[in-house]
Amino acid sequence: MVTKALRTTASCPVETTLKVLSGRWKVLIIQFLLERPRRFGELSRCLGPVSARSLTKQLRELEEDGLIIRKDFEQISPKVEYSVSELGKMAEPILHAMALLGEALESRMEKSSRTSK
Repeated sequence: MVTKALRTTASCPVETTLKVLSGRWKVLIIQFLLERPRRFGELSRCLGPVSARSLTKQLRELEEDGLIIRKDFEQISPKVEYSVSELGKMAEPILHAMALLGEALESRMEKSSRTSK
């Protein structure tokens, strides 16, 4: 099964990546799952102000696109764990580069706000 993001024709692979990762929480979900597998409640606490409905939707889309794996432990007290797939691990250097860019941008904005005072 492929999500709407992948069904839409993209003009280049970068656009495909942006479509798959678009979503308020997807990049952060992958970032937290790169650290280690997590359960739904733990992901929810990591993300903060995310609704259960929104988190569920974005987890399903990431799973459908092959970036994460959902493991159901099939026990009486339901236990589900999410982890990053091999395909999802390819996002790690991208997220690292985004973090470096973010730090540089924050530093620049900080310097700019100090000089404008």
